[in-house]
Amino acid sequence: MSLSFHRNPDGTTTGRNDASGLTVTHADGEEVKRRVYEDAGWECAPSPPPVPAGFHRFCLVHEEFDAAGFGDERYAGLRERPPDGCLPVDRGHFALECERPGRTLLDAVAGTVAEVRRGHGLVMNGLGIEKPPEWLGDERDGEAAHLAAHLLLTGVHRARLLGYGRKDVVRLLDATGIG
Repeated sequence: MSLSFHRNPDGTTTGRNDASGLTVTHADGEEVKRRVYEDAGWECAPSPPPVPAGFHRFCLVHEEFDAAGFGDERYAGLRERPPDGCLPVDRGHFALECERPGRTLLDAVAGTVAEVRRGHGLVMNGLGIEKPPEWLGDERDGEAAHLAAHLLLTGVHRARLLGYGRKDVVRLLDATGIG
């Protein structure tokens, strides 16, 4: 079963349950989510309140220790002293649910990843997005930004596993003309 949601250019949201074929478009994204989840037989918890201006909400995961669960000793320090605004959670693997300041979502994610690396020696390498869709909107700090951050983190992680270093990754980014 696959549920998908898309923000339309007119401000409406479209949700789809691929298993049943149900498609709902509505101005209220929460209503779309509720109907699609209900059709799938899933409980739909309300979305959390918006974060304060200048803050961003995201989840960081660490998948490097393949079989390691939340309680793995290598996460002890991070469980005891997570970065401000982050809460360790068990998602079948170690994760941090964060609400952190940043000029943009990517700034907030980068600052948190750097703080965890410096303070705990772990590189958080994803945002917990299992199957990133091709594209989800154009909001600089919305779902599209979460996908971009996730893909960048997992790309860097996988490049390192293949033996590529920082210079290789930076050279690739520079070649794109990104800035």
